[in-house]
Amino acid sequence: QVQLVESGGGLVQPGGSLRLSCAASGFTFSNYRMSWYQQAPGKERELVATISSTGDSTNYADSVKGRFAISRDNAKNTVYLQMNSLNPEDTAVYYCRADLRRLAVTMRSYWGQGTQVTVAS
Repeated sequence: QVQLVESGGGLVQPGGSLRLSCAASGFTFSNYRMSWYQQAPGKERELVATISSTGDSTNYADSVKGRFAISRDNAKNTVYLQMNSLNPEDTAVYYCRADLRRLAVTMRSYWGQGTQVTVAS
């Protein structure tokens, strides 16, 4: 049974930091590209950050570059999103996603249930 379980969300002040975690089980985590997405109220779900299966490559949305950092620990089957210098525009539900890709084609995808991040005074 595949599971992606996000945690670490909550209420934080503007300028503060938060570290999200996504614990994976039921599949070979080290074979999957991992991503974090955000979905604000009334908005489409948008890609925030991506990390390759090995952790050698990362990509970020322009809105979070220099503030957020994605990382993974394949031994712990966990991907993280370190969020610094948070602002109210970062308020959203954050989801992790696992993608199995072969020859640049996505073969399987899994979504977590999401964790709420609220940035407010």
